Amino acid sequence: MIEQPQLHTTIVSMVSLAAGIASRHPDMGLCQLDRLRQAGVPEHQIDAVIEIARHIRDEASEKLDTAFDEKAGKQASEPASRPLPTLNVSMGDGCCTPTPSGQSCC
Repeated sequence: MIEQPQLHTTIVSMVSLAAGIASRHPDMGLCQLDRLRQAGVPEHQIDAVIEIARHIRDEASEKLDTAFDEKAGKQASEPASRPLPTLNVSMGDGCCTPTPSGQSCC
């Protein structure tokens, strides 16, 4: 069997940071944030990872709330304190909308 090369540690840290934020993990990816900074990853790249992860998390929450309200026969929930862009994808669609600053999350 051919052994595949490992992902670079900064890539692993970025994925872990994003997953921690998007999943609302209690540790919030702070360990990975420190690792990325120590590795010299530019702050604008770290900020992009954080923005994309938060956007995916918020988009997922909005879709879940909408689906729940539809099944429960309720009016749409009160808008979030930070309004999200209007979603134009169906519940089963694999695409996502860009972040408020225009970052692609797909």
